[in-house]
Amino acid sequence: MIVNGDTIAAIATPPGNGGVGVIRISGPAVVAIAGQLSSKVLKPRYAMFSKFLDADGGVIDSGLVIYFPGPASFTGEDVLELQAHGGSVVMDMLLRRVLALGARLANPGEFSQRAFLNNKIDLAQAEAIADLITCGTEQAVRSAQQSMQGVFSEQINELIDQLIELRVYIEAAIDFVDEEIDFLSDGLVANKIQQLHQKVAQIQATAQQGRLLRDGMVVVLAGKPNAGKSSLLNALAGYDAAIVTDIAGTTRDVLRERIQLDGMPLHIIDTAGLRDSDNLVEQEGIRRAHQEIAKADKVLLLLDSAEIDMAGLGDLPSGVDVIKVFNKIDLSKATSKLVETESGVEIYLSVKTGEGMDLLKQHLKQSVGFSETSDGVFIARRRHIEALKIAEQALINAADQLNAYAPELVAEELRQAQSGLSEITGEFSSDDLLGEIFSSFCIGK
Repeated sequence: MIVNGDTIAAIATPPGNGGVGVIRISGPAVVAIAGQLSSKVLKPRYAMFSKFLDADGGVIDSGLVIYFPGPASFTGEDVLELQAHGGSVVMDMLLRRVLALGARLANPGEFSQRAFLNNKIDLAQAEAIADLITCGTEQAVRSAQQSMQGVFSEQINELIDQLIELRVYIEAAIDFVDEEIDFLSDGLVANKIQQLHQKVAQIQATAQQGRLLRDGMVVVLAGKPNAGKSSLLNALAGYDAAIVTDIAGTTRDVLRERIQLDGMPLHIIDTAGLRDSDNLVEQEGIRRAHQEIAKADKVLLLLDSAEIDMAGLGDLPSGVDVIKVFNKIDLSKATSKLVETESGVEIYLSVKTGEGMDLLKQHLKQSVGFSETSDGVFIARRRHIEALKIAEQALINAADQLNAYAPELVAEELRQAQSGLSEITGEFSSDDLLGEIFSSFCIGK
């Protein structure tokens, strides 16, 4: 299948100078372009050394030519890859030559989009390609590979097949309602819905882990000035990311660092100390701190264990998970511990000596269900989680409608569950959704 009849081209390697640069071309004009650009006769899936010629027969550069005839290619179309020297000027000259021969510059993600439209990959696999490029940890890379190989899609497709089978069974019960056998009261449908619900919940838990590997967790450090927020940031990061002094109020703006916690990506945000202040600059810093607190996945509220003072902290949002961290136990002579109270979790530690830091790290991982092994975990996005939630709720509704003996509504809820799952793989997706997803890809992918 040819998506729209034109041929696209792009530089597939990062901008700048390098030893090797790659230009990727896909579409019906690939063979014609190769014939004018190189004197070599194309041989499928064979790397050939060639000179790359300009319009006057002069040599632009020399390198490797690899031809992948469709449909046995990444996009499903004829694909040509040119491997030349990676100088930015050389790459630009070679790309302009390809465009002059009839190709057009590819849009972001257009190669992957063509692979999706030509049924070479599904939408979850296409997204995994983009995620693999931007992965920040080894575990995230392994999980993205799982999704690229179709592990996530296989589980979703298996669920969809079971939903279709159950829908057919229920539709038969509706069509043959006058028969003596009551298909809906024999327990089979209820058991099947329960099994599907359990499977969706299991996949959702794994997907949540994959989403965490992809996006990371946003943790905001909040508290009064000189409580040790910047010191905690440096301790978690493993280097001096923030300035630390004995002067209260050193941090006036928001400081962001992306770190790894035993393979779990964290977005750590250090904020200005919370207190009543007449200083306009400090007031702005405090306002920004409250903005970040409201958006956080977790808030570490640092308090001085030797002198606990909650005045001036302001009201923290009720919907945000706040962990009280009592710092400086080396001064208060307290022991490191984790305490679960009615209001939440409290952790006693010393950033200076490191005592109790392991308690904090383990709690951060456990609180989001993070596992240090990536076996069986696939990369996932927020939209995947939302789709699974829709399917889960639809199955809950289907069970309720079954108890109310409303077979038509049971069938409709199962259809909603199937529709939600199908959006993950792209079997049923709007053009707007596809445009949004592929526009976030890099050019040349």
